[in-house]
Amino acid sequence: MTLPELLEQQQKLKAAGKKIVFTNGVFDILHRGHLEYLQKAKDLGDVLLVAVNSDASVRRLKGEKRPIVCEADRAFLVSMLKPVDFVLIFEEDTPEYLIETLQPDVLVKGADYQIHEIVGSDSVQKRGGEVARIPLTQGKATTGVVETIIARYGGQEKEL
Repeated sequence: MTLPELLEQQQKLKAAGKKIVFTNGVFDILHRGHLEYLQKAKDLGDVLLVAVNSDASVRRLKGEKRPIVCEADRAFLVSMLKPVDFVLIFEEDTPEYLIETLQPDVLVKGADYQIHEIVGSDSVQKRGGEVARIPLTQGKATTGVVETIIARYGGQEKEL
């Protein structure tokens, strides 16, 4: 969705009394940790909005070799997950503008962040919203998946 489309939907949802949860991330090479995280995020409200970093944003944050999966495919895959209601691709390095614009009831990040480190936490809390930290699934991370692939296939052109 585009931001204007999402804002229109959000107004209708808030008018209907729905509790809106927001999270963001790269979501490169989806794995169990992502799915468990998104389900726990959805459990905190009625509607889950997921902002996915654009390819350019990911390269700035994680280096030229990332993302592995392009933004359109990452957004499509995330949108197909049962807990996810809306997906938006964003170009900025942080979702601060989106959080201030969308004003979610609940802002969610992984427990590897402290509340004061979570972008947008101040604006959400000032409006009376909640900031939640979700424990990450041990041993389930994109970096680990990539490292396993490299260890097994060592960059050689082998049939997977």
